[in-house]
Amino acid sequence: MNNISAEDLSRVTGSSCVFAWISRFINLEKSSGSPDGKAFRLDRMEALAEAAGHPERCAPVVHVAGSKGKGTVTGMIAAILESGGLRTARYMSPDLGDRRERITMGNVFFDEKTYARAGRELIRAEEKAVRGAAGTAGLFNADGEGPTFFELMTLYFFLCAREARCGAMAVETGLGGRLDATNIVDPLVSVITLIEKEHTEYLGNTIGEIAGEKAGIIKRGKPLILAEQPPEALEVFRKRAELSGSPLLYLPERALVKDLRVSRAGTRFTVDFPGTPPESFPGLFVPIPGEIQAYNAALALLAVKTAFPALDAAAAAKALGGFTLPGRFEKVREDPAVIIDGAHTAGSAGQCAKTFAGLYGQGVLLFGCAEGKDAAGMAEILVPRFPYIIITTPGIFKKSNPEKTFEAFKAAARGTGAGADVTLAADTKEAVEKALETGVKKGLPVLGTGSFYLAAEIRKLLLQDSGS
Repeated sequence: MNNISAEDLSRVTGSSCVFAWISRFINLEKSSGSPDGKAFRLDRMEALAEAAGHPERCAPVVHVAGSKGKGTVTGMIAAILESGGLRTARYMSPDLGDRRERITMGNVFFDEKTYARAGRELIRAEEKAVRGAAGTAGLFNADGEGPTFFELMTLYFFLCAREARCGAMAVETGLGGRLDATNIVDPLVSVITLIEKEHTEYLGNTIGEIAGEKAGIIKRGKPLILAEQPPEALEVFRKRAELSGSPLLYLPERALVKDLRVSRAGTRFTVDFPGTPPESFPGLFVPIPGEIQAYNAALALLAVKTAFPALDAAAAAKALGGFTLPGRFEKVREDPAVIIDGAHTAGSAGQCAKTFAGLYGQGVLLFGCAEGKDAAGMAEILVPRFPYIIITTPGIFKKSNPEKTFEAFKAAARGTGAGADVTLAADTKEAVEKALETGVKKGLPVLGTGSFYLAAEIRKLLLQDSGS
């Protein structure tokens, strides 16, 4: 079905052609519910990589997993390395409207020739793996089991990095860690951000089980850079690091974040590393508001200085000062101000709401989450902070149940006695228009959150309207 002729291959002239081809394969990002046992398997990814000549080995890797902030930390690591003069390929997901956001050089797209050449290699490698010895071993068969969208996207990233002769790679896991397609790398360091309950249908029902899956990226003898964790997760990581002979650098024990100030323009702070010798990174600034950004930056700095000890403080400060990412407390409109954020767990929703309240006071909440997310948990946190709440569909990419989410928010409003006005507008465009109308009428800013897919829809609708 996915065979492509030499003539067709010659027509692969840019990224859009490659992404269209990849999109023909099964995309587990769109699915909900439990996997069938074949969805995630590293042997299939290894076979693809072997067919491509193992591009994942083309440059040193910093590998990042976690529940909250992993994309931001990955982006910061790439930015710091780039600012220090190291050509750094960055792999992240999901994207907010342009597939190239997943596969970049630092914070900018590769040139189209690189995407095209790597794409032609990708297609050849997929055909070689499927038709070759690996196919007879049961990895690719007539029952429909074969490469997935994310596996091919991951291999495409590695091929782009090799094609561009990158000197380093900052790689974010897609889901979990142990069986994630990115986990074929042998990184200089592994980085794990805060663990929360998420993707329980895939990763387990407890913090400990989820941490166990994330801990799968820890490699023997390689340092683990670890964000502050709940006790249950910390215990898992300490045991796994000890068993792997991996030095554990726990952020609360290795760094001090101080002089923290958050404004609408961003976050100012200082990071001290009181080791031997002590190091200080004073007067840092990230143009994304939120206390969590200071801790994300501290984690990124600890990872980079561990993997690449000759870290230049001035280069790091410059990198963080110019660092932005779509959908991370991003203002996409004025009058009324509209902020979008991809928070999709109770903890991240709480951080987002706290930052919003500190900077803007009350506001209109536009909320939508994918099916399987903890809508009730997020509702309990968000409902007391917003007098007007509009529940909607977070786009059509993933399955959702806005009616069930609406009931969860109504129940939270009754339970807390907050008196919030909770309404349902299942059509996303209609919901955005209603949020703007309410914001103008009540003189309040708008926060759109609950899903990166909702953030992407809001961003697309509003930036389209503004001509941006």
